[in-house]
Amino acid sequence: MIIGKSAIPLMFTMFLQYSINAVSILSVGHIGENELAGVSLANVTFVVTSSIFIGMATCLDTLCPQAYGAKKYHLVGTYLQRCVTLCFIISIPVIIVFYFSGSILKHVVPNEELAYLAQSYLRIVSIGLPGYILFECGKRFLQAQGNFFGGQYTLFFCAPLNAIMNYLFVFKLGMGYCGAPIAVALNFWIMAILLFSYCVLIDGNQCWYGFQWKQCFKGWKAMIDLALPGILMIEAEFLAFQIITLSCSRFGTTALAAQSVVSSMASLSFQIPFSISIAASTRIGSLIGSNSKEASKISVNVTLFYSLFSGLWNFSILLVFRSQIAGIFTSDPIVISKAVYVFPIVALNQFYDCFNVLAAGCLRAQGRQKIGGYLNLAAYYLIGLPLAMLLGFKYGYEIRGLWGGLGVGIFVLALLEIFYIYTSDWDRIIETSIQRHKQAESDKIIDENTTLV
Repeated sequence: MIIGKSAIPLMFTMFLQYSINAVSILSVGHIGENELAGVSLANVTFVVTSSIFIGMATCLDTLCPQAYGAKKYHLVGTYLQRCVTLCFIISIPVIIVFYFSGSILKHVVPNEELAYLAQSYLRIVSIGLPGYILFECGKRFLQAQGNFFGGQYTLFFCAPLNAIMNYLFVFKLGMGYCGAPIAVALNFWIMAILLFSYCVLIDGNQCWYGFQWKQCFKGWKAMIDLALPGILMIEAEFLAFQIITLSCSRFGTTALAAQSVVSSMASLSFQIPFSISIAASTRIGSLIGSNSKEASKISVNVTLFYSLFSGLWNFSILLVFRSQIAGIFTSDPIVISKAVYVFPIVALNQFYDCFNVLAAGCLRAQGRQKIGGYLNLAAYYLIGLPLAMLLGFKYGYEIRGLWGGLGVGIFVLALLEIFYIYTSDWDRIIETSIQRHKQAESDKIIDENTTLV
């Protein structure tokens, strides 16, 4: 019940956050086919690169709930500071890639105009990247304390604001295509400011013991040991889906536009199991931190039980309402027809993916991102993508073949993750958690002259 109750506000949070980028696709999609394809390509690139920061933040999914469960509240804030610092450093080369992305993307897609449309979008969005990092890490700081409402309240304000800004910038103020990324970048910063204002003024500062500059650069090894496989775990999946999108560009602009529609809905439906996985990861991590082995096992069973219901829900919605959904994204009848044709395969993929996503949340709670990373690599790049390319190009199934091949990889991945979860050595997992926090405390040097914020 705790996982289910926590997941509900998280679902609102994830849906609203997803709408920040989705609204830009919706608004730009009504300008023209090339603009829709360009913003789709830009979002592909943004998802691949920004997933690095989500992967980095997965170390907080392990460290912060376990520290909170162990009642080492000061470490929760320390872990936040260290993770934000690491992410800011990594963001420098990412912003450089965004700035010169057109020169890279023109070798990937056959239409050079699309590459430079994507570059224009990414250059503007990069201004908001630090705000995006602060929001992602700040959410996990609150979630570790059992507060799942801070992000939701923030996005209740920012999501409608983003839609209004998109409408004004794109259509009313004459900014056109560039109006959408301006709205997104501004909202990333507003989201970060409002979330941290919520922490300071309302709730969430219980684990904040002040900003400690020296501590930002200590204890990185433990974080990197979790963050790198976390990046691999998430990046392997995100990149696989984006390779599918880039491959669709080989079938023409119409196919890429249709892929933008189905992939946008796949990403939207992904937010349901991902929300549950975050709630589960927080709950299981806290129980591990408090040395509650049996309760942790029960929570794992409950989590995997939820995967069945979320999978059936996503499958049903995408299958039954596929025509109406496609019509929301574009008014082009050819694009709508092609998207409707692909949706049944996408719906089946999302059913399998719910088991994968929730099992991955259990692995993050255990601090076993490394296993998840290896499994993702094998499932997607040894099974899913090769089969997708074979079906899509050699056998001529095009978009349906690409999604079908990837679905086989997702199915295998879910089975393997569940196997590793049910063969877990819980005593060793709990002991590793204890030793990790002991090491963090030994790294923590209290400086009497530290400025408290």
